[in-house]
Amino acid sequence: MIEHCIFEVNQFRMTITQLKYVLAVAEHQNFTKAAQKTFVTQPTLSMQIQKLEEELDILIFDRSKKPIELTSVGKKIVNQAKNIVNESERMQDVVDQEKGFIGGEFKLGIIPTVMPTLLPMFLKTFTNRYPKVHLKIEELTTDEIIHKIKDGHLDAAIAATPLNHEKIKERVLYYEPFVGYIPESHRLHSKGKIESSDLDLSDILLLEDGHCFRDGVINLCKASKLHTGDSFQLESGSFETLIKLSNEGLGMTLLPYLHTLDISEVQKKHLHYFTEPSPAREVSIIYNKSELKLQIITALYDVIAAVIRGAIAFQDVKIISPTK
Repeated sequence: MIEHCIFEVNQFRMTITQLKYVLAVAEHQNFTKAAQKTFVTQPTLSMQIQKLEEELDILIFDRSKKPIELTSVGKKIVNQAKNIVNESERMQDVVDQEKGFIGGEFKLGIIPTVMPTLLPMFLKTFTNRYPKVHLKIEELTTDEIIHKIKDGHLDAAIAATPLNHEKIKERVLYYEPFVGYIPESHRLHSKGKIESSDLDLSDILLLEDGHCFRDGVINLCKASKLHTGDSFQLESGSFETLIKLSNEGLGMTLLPYLHTLDISEVQKKHLHYFTEPSPAREVSIIYNKSELKLQIITALYDVIAAVIRGAIAFQDVKIISPTK
């Protein structure tokens, strides 16, 4: 296995496994937690790191600090270790691609406002088509996703874009329109289609801070001059709660189009679509520019794009930025 490759320079020997142990301790700042994450005993991990330090004749970690900290030279070692480990994984990836192999562990992050609707649409199809891929899926915020992709803890993610991050590639999956959910008591209920200029941020129920869909709604409302003042501020972590609060007459809300497919027929009577071009969010599969496991990323893209093609028929849309 590539993990057991040995680099030898002037009688100095180190293994990829040792470097992975170093990276794990650097991340968790604890030998016991690092050992658990790398599936070895703590004495084994400690011994291998100590052996590496002895061969390098330096200390990578300051063990007197709680939690453990990197020494100044240790920080440089960790940066170099990341490069070496990434390149070793790239080597295995080249071999897999040459053999046409699509399999192995694949870590995928999905933002909370996409996960509940999109995942059930493609997961069964993907796992049936690519049974050798072991998907590990996490629900994460956009900030968490960016951090984990940069650090190599995610292979790819599905998020609202554009993010315009220098180390991340974006490949658009679909454009998802915003849809108004407006109860009978609301001032806009009698309108057929609504316009961005109709919106007033003071009577829109929002997701709590940290959700990029919330930021998109706020950015959309910034274009409207209508604002009657804040009588109260109410935020929630789920669209289901926002719908219930809206039904209680506490305001309207905006939903991503795919979420509207799963609500009840009674609730669908409160849906109001925008005049075209409809405000929409761009949803993409994103990944590190190193393009590791690109064959799996492409397979995911193809499956999701095929599934979503029949679900969203809107063409004329206006992309709303997901960032503040």
